[in-house]
Amino acid sequence: MAAERINLKIIPLCILCLFFLNFLSCANTRYFARLDDEVGRNNFSGAIEQLEKNKSSLYSNRNNILYYLDKGMLSHFAELHTDSSKLLENAETAIEAAYTKSITQEIGSYLVNDNIRDYPGEDYEDVYINVFNSLNYYHRGMIESAMVEIRKMNEKLEFLSTKYDLIVSGLQKKAIEDKLENIPSNPDAPVNFSDSALARYMGMLFYRSSGLEDSARIDSEMLKVAFTNAPQIYTFPPPSSLAGELDIPRGMARLNIIAFSGLSPIKESNVMRILIPGPRWIKISLPVMVSRPSEVSRIELVFDNSERFSLELLEDIEKVAIETFRTRQNVIYLKSVIRAMIKAIGSSVLGIAAGENEGNTRAILQLLSLFTQISAEVTEEADLRISRYFPARAYVGGINLDPGTYSFDVVYYNRSGKQIAVEQYRDILIRENALNLIQSFHLK
Repeated sequence: MAAERINLKIIPLCILCLFFLNFLSCANTRYFARLDDEVGRNNFSGAIEQLEKNKSSLYSNRNNILYYLDKGMLSHFAELHTDSSKLLENAETAIEAAYTKSITQEIGSYLVNDNIRDYPGEDYEDVYINVFNSLNYYHRGMIESAMVEIRKMNEKLEFLSTKYDLIVSGLQKKAIEDKLENIPSNPDAPVNFSDSALARYMGMLFYRSSGLEDSARIDSEMLKVAFTNAPQIYTFPPPSSLAGELDIPRGMARLNIIAFSGLSPIKESNVMRILIPGPRWIKISLPVMVSRPSEVSRIELVFDNSERFSLELLEDIEKVAIETFRTRQNVIYLKSVIRAMIKAIGSSVLGIAAGENEGNTRAILQLLSLFTQISAEVTEEADLRISRYFPARAYVGGINLDPGTYSFDVVYYNRSGKQIAVEQYRDILIRENALNLIQSFHLK
């Protein structure tokens, strides 16, 4: 009876914990909904204002990288290019430090739930930081710095295929040393993304504008290779405008457009139950990336004389995000299973000990066993943190024009062919032997 009385007391406490965690999650969702609304209306200054106003509610001291990424991207879209560069560079430095730290932490402390650790950044976030920082530098007239950013991105992509090998093998070795049974195997899921068409496209344009013809040609060729090597990412043909990028007639100027649409994926929780020896069921909760729907289906550039051409899809950033997350997801799976097994073993040991004792000792051990089970259920929650304001897709186009001043619109259409957004560009000077790159976005 004593054990039953004590057990009843702990149940309301656990319910209260669950309510508190759910309350925090709903609060964050509400605040981000306000930001998303501003972003959907291309009011990026308003989104930054909302972000700063609610910073303490949106970003704990464990989420500095998320703050840098979200504000850095919003600042980029708001054309605050110097601010954006600083924020994205802060994020990049913090991600690099987090990875170096994780080499030992992931292996040595798999008992710790990822939610209570500093957010380390996702691989696609780290990779695309450099694309948008290169654009920041372009808009600031710093082409050399823009080219450095693209080279950094290519180096990161080369490293990505082996990034988690040491961590995964170390996790398995540590679990064996701790004498755990049924160590989960490492699914063979290498990252099938080692080159970016968007990075190669940006590199080609920057090299071309700097007169580095051989480098521009190499990036043009490697862009085609990127499509060939990752058919699961590039499920569409290369843009037809690429054929004319390195063959601009003498006396003509080249206008290039890059337009971003939609928003990158977010994470949801996938709860799984796994049978282990005992027999017992353990709970693990894994994060999965899910797409956010976009209303954009087609993008056109329309000149004031009614001449027009369609932009073509170059990079599906959403697919890259999901693909590059697969290997990290394996690490999370390994950690989650090992952690859940250790918790289950602890609960079982306490339950066996309770059966071998009587009186107060038995009641206390039963209580501890129950508390361990409830604690494992409540605390085993997926880490759903992720940045929110990278775009989902990149479209490009290019056209040769006589040098001069032009006015045109970038028009966005939905699947029904209805015009849903227009960005106007008036009296834009298009120069010969220069990079005339226009950037547009509709992140809805």
